[in-house]
Amino acid sequence: MSDPAGFTLHTDLGTFAAVQAKGHADLLARLRTLVAAIAPSAREKASAREGSVWWGTGPRKKADGVIWAMPHRAHLNVGVFDARGLPDPAGLLEGTGAKLRHVKVRDAAAMDGPALRALLAAAWERAR
Repeated sequence: MSDPAGFTLHTDLGTFAAVQAKGHADLLARLRTLVAAIAPSAREKASAREGSVWWGTGPRKKADGVIWAMPHRAHLNVGVFDARGLPDPAGLLEGTGAKLRHVKVRDAAAMDGPALRALLAAAWERAR
């Protein structure tokens, strides 16, 4: 299924809705729009069990995943699967994993800001 921009949706919309139901529907919708803009060929998957959504170059989460989101009570974690060496001049990335890093997004202004867009675009460009 594709939206008018050609973004390929491989998500069961019921699963995506279950993830959104965790309290950040607006932020997830904004992120979905952002990913569609910077990565029109992205494949989208959602896991109600994990409460997460991810976008990648193919169907395998660990091998093909690029960008992910996981709602928490007070914020939405937006991350990249392999953040090593990504330009992050605004210092948005948090985390201590070998590759996995995230940004805590608390409001629409942060989601719509140029720093997050640049970070996610760089991750997508490198993965292609």
